[in-house]
Amino acid sequence: MTATLKTVTLGCKVNQYETQYVREGLLSIGFSEATTDQTADLCVVNTCTVTAEGDSKSRQIIRRLARENPGTQIVVMGCYATRAPDEVAALPGVVQVVTDKRELPDLLGRFGVRDIPDGISRFGDRSRAYIKVQDGCMLRCSYCIIPKVRPQLTSRPINSILDEVRRLVANGYRELVLTGVHLGHYGVDWNWHKPKSDWIRLADLVRQIAQLDGDFRIRLSSIEATEVTRELLQVMADDPAKICPHLHVCLQSGSDTILRRMRRRWSTRLFVDRCRLATQMLDLPALTTDVIVGFPGETEADFEQTCRVVQEVGFSKIHVFPFSLRQGTAAAQMPDQVPRAIRAQRGQRIAEIERDLRERYFRSLLGRRLRVLVESTSDPQRQQAVGTSCRYAPVELTEPSMAGRLVDVRAEQVIDGPWIRALPI
Repeated sequence: MTATLKTVTLGCKVNQYETQYVREGLLSIGFSEATTDQTADLCVVNTCTVTAEGDSKSRQIIRRLARENPGTQIVVMGCYATRAPDEVAALPGVVQVVTDKRELPDLLGRFGVRDIPDGISRFGDRSRAYIKVQDGCMLRCSYCIIPKVRPQLTSRPINSILDEVRRLVANGYRELVLTGVHLGHYGVDWNWHKPKSDWIRLADLVRQIAQLDGDFRIRLSSIEATEVTRELLQVMADDPAKICPHLHVCLQSGSDTILRRMRRRWSTRLFVDRCRLATQMLDLPALTTDVIVGFPGETEADFEQTCRVVQEVGFSKIHVFPFSLRQGTAAAQMPDQVPRAIRAQRGQRIAEIERDLRERYFRSLLGRRLRVLVESTSDPQRQQAVGTSCRYAPVELTEPSMAGRLVDVRAEQVIDGPWIRALPI
């Protein structure tokens, strides 16, 4: 009888990739995915510890899996497992705790996998796949716990990544999202030991992927303002068909005072200048960001500065995070904690600004050619499909038979959401 497997992932794109890596290894030796009503012999839980809520959700899921799958073996990995291994090991059903993601090949070996995979070949039934190219973060932002649980900078060899891209493209994936714990530090761990003329950077990796044959495109996940370099932007500008004109640049706050308390590495002026450089070198790029509101000590004036910066840049999407106190970080011990109600109010204000900026950006795309990854059929009776454009705008179009393909469309109308309604070209 074939052993059955269930996997659960909490948290970021890197976690999703790592779960897929473990899943593929186990499926290669005969495990099968357990159906919804089937008891799993093995459960793998990939945890998150960015917030205390992430810890709590991880514990809840582990307990639920133990309860619903009597006798199952539960393997727990991820950042919560790294931060509190003894706490995780004490939960019901847990037989192994993986405290370092570099141990994943060893984990597969302990389960009998002889041909340890060098990356992944599939990413579920979607047309978009994540590719982990880097791990570790050496920054010390005062609100973030991740450098304590993923401190070691590690970049994957370019040839390994290129082989993975070829496999994924051959298996039908049309958008590949490059991701890492600190994506912009790709290559830094090698460059310390080389003369500057031999440095490898993110731009070099992106250029080599874009040169591969195949009908696919590349999208970058989150990077920092200092990593929006002329070199990277030039690579993006040189091949807009293969590299999405979209950058997710982390702002967090538009107040220099708060940025210093956050231990960020730049001023708002540098941030705005890098965003302006992107708009000068790329054709109407989508700029998206993260903002933390209600950070300890944030005054109304600080918050208003954030509002002004996001409006000045003109982000097309803003992920808003009311500050969440995280034990183990410097920010948790700071005075002048902002009341929850004020954090919520400020989050709502940024969300309102974002809606206006988002619609304005979408309207600037009307009449333009967009490359869309068609992802699903939204309404079979109306013969409509939905997808994501190269500029990260959701698109509705009347070609449901094109699901899983990259198609060229012309943006015709901005509709409620906002979305873009488009016609195939």
